[in-house]
Amino acid sequence: MVCTRKILLLGSGFVAAPCVEYLARKPENKITIASRRLENAQALSKKFPGTVAVSCDITDEQAIEDLVAQHDVAISLIPYIYHAKVIKAAVKHKKNVVTTSYVSPAMMEYDQAAKDAGITVMNEIGLDPGIDHLYAVKTIEEVHREGGKLKEFISFCGGLPAPEDSNNPFGYKFSWSARGVLLALKNTAKYLENGKVVEVSGTALMDSAKKLNTGYPGFAFVGYGNRDSTPYDKRYNIPEAETIIRGTIRYDGFCQFVKALVILGFLSEEEEAHLSANAPEITWREVIAKVVGTNETSAEALQAAIIAKCDLDNNDHKAQILDGMRWVGFFSDVAVTRRGSLLDTFCATLEEKMQYGENERDLVFLQHRFEIELKDGTHQTRTSTLLEYGKVGGYSAMATTVGVPCGIATQLVLDGKLTATGVLAPMSSEINEPIIELLEKEGIGMVEKIL
Repeated sequence: MVCTRKILLLGSGFVAAPCVEYLARKPENKITIASRRLENAQALSKKFPGTVAVSCDITDEQAIEDLVAQHDVAISLIPYIYHAKVIKAAVKHKKNVVTTSYVSPAMMEYDQAAKDAGITVMNEIGLDPGIDHLYAVKTIEEVHREGGKLKEFISFCGGLPAPEDSNNPFGYKFSWSARGVLLALKNTAKYLENGKVVEVSGTALMDSAKKLNTGYPGFAFVGYGNRDSTPYDKRYNIPEAETIIRGTIRYDGFCQFVKALVILGFLSEEEEAHLSANAPEITWREVIAKVVGTNETSAEALQAAIIAKCDLDNNDHKAQILDGMRWVGFFSDVAVTRRGSLLDTFCATLEEKMQYGENERDLVFLQHRFEIELKDGTHQTRTSTLLEYGKVGGYSAMATTVGVPCGIATQLVLDGKLTATGVLAPMSSEINEPIIELLEKEGIGMVEKIL
């Protein structure tokens, strides 16, 4: 007799559907989908007969606790700041948890309590983080078993429009908050390069971008550092590595355009009186005149002022940047959607103009590059590459590569095949190998090469 398994899914966002689809294949899995807005949970539930939709306010600890207590495992796809509340409830009621988020200090505080409760709290099992960990650890453990050393680990990942749909000046489209994407550009990157720790402040991040040699010349990719890569000497057990860089991929031209926007102040969250919701209507042309400090509002005068302020005469991407600003509407008489700050006013326009169209698709590209010293002292370069396209009318590549690994990890926990306790991430072959095996059965995996 097959035991019924009760699964709680907190969150019904765009990565949830592939996760539910994977778990719903087994009739013994009874899935409850919880969302702040009941209609969102119901919309997802309707696609999968046998699932149940409920409403849950994630700020209500008692409501979360009551739901967690009724299920065998809780999948938390809500904003990461709330995961600790879910883990707290899971520890109390001895229930397992799965998230796709990085382990935060607040989550790690429950590590010992989770071990004492005998529960698995599996995290970082989507994409970036997730699939990247699985194949990084796989190769690193292989190299170490063979007596080799890892000298360099360089990894870049990006979720982008497919080339034919990268039809705007950013070469980018939003599947999540435009504000979140832009504010991430202000983060400081920290990494290890040739034995030295390098820090790149937010303002210099776009200048640090380099063209990537991926072995796929059809893609004009550039990459820049993503947050702090320095803990990965310990996380990946590579104390011998002299270079450790994890970064973000964009299409060429993105960084130059963003840099010009940064110089003009478009990442500023400061409130501006003329952009407040109750201020008089104002056109983009008038906003840009204030930004560059001129009374002239002709397109020619505004372009000249931007060229001077951003030093574009010496920039190879000058025409592309100005075309982009024209596309956004900077030189037009279109009234802006006033949201208080330059950043939020700009985001209102981007959200309108940079969504995926009905027949457009995204792609995910992830590549690890390993520079290795073999046991005999010779040098070897290996790569692991994931290239996944979204399906028109189906799931996006990002939803698939986040949702499916999450579903697989959840099933392994339910089946008693993932039994390590505590607050975990996929950092060992014991955890990773069963996940990789099932992931590759779904047609998702990284292609490994020795160059």
